[in-house]
Amino acid sequence: MIILDVDGVMTDGRTYINADGVEAKAFDIRDGFGIVMAKRAGLRFGIITGLMSPIVEQRAGMLGIEEFHQGFTDKDVVFRGILDRNGFEADEAAYMGDDWFDIPAMKLAGLSAAPTDAQPEVREAADWVSERGGGRGAVRDLIELVMKAKGIWEEMYRMYAKDGG
Repeated sequence: MIILDVDGVMTDGRTYINADGVEAKAFDIRDGFGIVMAKRAGLRFGIITGLMSPIVEQRAGMLGIEEFHQGFTDKDVVFRGILDRNGFEADEAAYMGDDWFDIPAMKLAGLSAAPTDAQPEVREAADWVSERGGGRGAVRDLIELVMKAKGIWEEMYRMYAKDGG
């Protein structure tokens, strides 16, 4: 199971608000495709975010992420709950975060990860740091890492690229 923070991980951390108060965030399409592809291969996903945002809820729905939790700063508690509900042990889960609130959940995960532009303390706490920034492919990099470790990356590549060899 892969559990993700949102702002600074699935996005670049910026929020746009227009004159009418309408909020917007940018999500990387390759990250989204990576989630869809990995779900097709049997991986499960969760989101834990400290902010409340209908945009993030909509994005989670678009990606079919059922374990969606917003408005939480005690991410380690939510992380444990997600694992319990889904029958996973902590060492069977990866967590990617970018800021201090993420560190407690990262410490529980079997694989903790961070985007390259995460806070220095978060990069230091991570087992693995993507070469890409949040909202710029870091999630896809983590998915590739996990799928290669599980031996399913090449199979998914062949399926999508229609490469029989």
